[in-house]
Amino acid sequence: MITAIRDWARLDAVRGFVFGFILFAGLSLTILSARPGGLRRQLRLAARRLRIVLVLGGVWMLGSLIIRVAFPDGPVSDYGSSVIAVVLGVVFLFVGRDPDPSDVRT
Repeated sequence: MITAIRDWARLDAVRGFVFGFILFAGLSLTILSARPGGLRRQLRLAARRLRIVLVLGGVWMLGSLIIRVAFPDGPVSDYGSSVIAVVLGVVFLFVGRDPDPSDVRT
């Protein structure tokens, strides 16, 4: 009897996860479709931002590795990775902007 209750509780958690995932995907598609330029342009911009994030993440990993190796102790070791993350976040804000609509390729 107790194992049956545990199975139902586990099944409810899976249902909630699947429902949330479907809801998230549906809302994302709805929001992207409503923006100017259509769904294809918005997905292209999202893919562009993902590539930028991957590159900046690699830069952060390399910078963090250099800091940990070059400065094992001290304030640089404590705050260096955070400073790099903030700087890269600001870089993303400028690099990840939508391109000018007049420069749209066909």
